[in-house]
Amino acid sequence: MKPFGLTAYRVLSTVLSPAVPSLIRRRIQRGKEHEERNAERLGHTTLPRPEGTLIWVHGASVGECIAALPLIDALLKTVPCKVLVTSGTVTSAKLMAERLPAGALHQFVPVDTPAATARFLDHWKPQVGLFVDSDIWPNLIMNAHARGVKLALINARMTERSFQSWRWAKKTAAAIMASYQTCLAQDEEIAARFRALGTPNVEVIGSLKADAPMLPADPAKLEALRTAIGNRPVLLAAQTHQGEEETILPAHDALRREFPNLLTIIVPRHTQRADDIAMLCGTRTTKKRSSGALPDADTAVYIADTMGELGEFYRMTRFCFVGGSLIRHGGQNPLEPAKLGCAVLTGPYTYNFTKAFETLLAAQGAGSVNSCSEIVSLASKLLANPKEAERLGDAAKAGAARLGGAVAKTVDVVVKMLDARA
Repeated sequence: MKPFGLTAYRVLSTVLSPAVPSLIRRRIQRGKEHEERNAERLGHTTLPRPEGTLIWVHGASVGECIAALPLIDALLKTVPCKVLVTSGTVTSAKLMAERLPAGALHQFVPVDTPAATARFLDHWKPQVGLFVDSDIWPNLIMNAHARGVKLALINARMTERSFQSWRWAKKTAAAIMASYQTCLAQDEEIAARFRALGTPNVEVIGSLKADAPMLPADPAKLEALRTAIGNRPVLLAAQTHQGEEETILPAHDALRREFPNLLTIIVPRHTQRADDIAMLCGTRTTKKRSSGALPDADTAVYIADTMGELGEFYRMTRFCFVGGSLIRHGGQNPLEPAKLGCAVLTGPYTYNFTKAFETLLAAQGAGSVNSCSEIVSLASKLLANPKEAERLGDAAKAGAARLGGAVAKTVDVVVKMLDARA
C-alpha cells in the first residue's frame, strides 16, 4: 500500500493538471519557458525515438547538465546507445544545444503530472534512467520504475536541510527511493543521509564535477580583457549571491588603501542582480559587462553580468573568492577555478561541495575567509606576493586532480544495469 503522502501527491497533481498549460504560458511570458518547445513540458515531442538502447540522463538545470557532460561522452564511447538528456530550464536547454555530442539529444522534462510523465515515458521508452544530484519528481520516478526502467541516482547530493525535511515524510521518501536500483553518492556524509531515508545500494564514488573538463574561454575575449586590465591587481569574486557583496565591497575599499589601482570583478551567480550590485557600489566607479563595456583605468568595480564567461575570468588571476559561501547557500563549484590553477577563497558555508572544498583548502594550506577582514588579510598577501598566489593556484589544481574517477565508476554501474535488464 502506498504511503498517504504519495497518494495525496498523485491525486493533487491529477486534479491540478488542467491548470498546467496556463501556468506554462505565464512562465513563457517571464522568459522561463521555451515558447516553441513548450509542448515537451506536457510530454509531447516532434522527435522520433532513436533505435536501440536509450539511456536517459536528467539534470535539473545548468550545473547538473554540465556535470553530466563527461559522463554522456563516456557512455556514448563505451556503450552502443543513444542518450536522451532532460532538464527544466531555458538556460540548460541552450547549453545542451551547444555542447551535447553526436548521439545525444535534449528534451524538456515533463511537468510532474501522471498524464504528462506517462506520455513522455510511452514515447521514449528508455532502458536506464540516471537522475543527477537530487531532482526528485515522484510521478516521473515511480512511473518509470513501474515500466521497468532501471533507475539510479548519480552524483547524488542531499543537504542537511533537505534531509531533515524528508525525515518528516520518511515512509514517502522510502517509497520513492525504493524505485532506484542504486545511489552513487558524492561523499560519505551524503551517503549516510540517503541510507537513512531507505535508499537501496548506496555507494560513495565522488563527484562527476571533478571529472568535468576545464571551463572553456574565448581567446579573443580573454585577450581583450587582459589588454583592458593591463597590470592592475585584481580581486575576483565569482558566483556571488545576494548578501555577499556587502562583505566584498568593504574588502575592496580596504584593499584599495594598499593597492590604489585595484580592480574588483564581481561575477554574480544570477545576472539579473547586476543593477542591485551597481546600487550597492554607490560612488565606486562601475561598469557592467552586459553593456559591452570593458574596464578602463577609472573602473573600480567591474560587474560581469553575462553567462558562460567564467572560464575567461578564472584565467585572469591566480586566486578568487567563490560565492555562495558567506551565506547559507552552501558554496558554488570550487573545482572550476581550481582546475585552471586559480586558488580558492571561501566562506564558512561549503556543504554543497564539502569534499571538494576540504580537499582544496588542505592542498592550498589557506583559503578559509569568514569575514571582510579575513578576505582583506589573505588577498593582501597574495596580491603583494604573486609567487605565493601562484603556489596556491598550483596546489589547488593538484588537489582538484586527485578527486577524479567518478565518471568511469558511473559508467561501470550503468553497464551492469543494462546487463541485468537484458
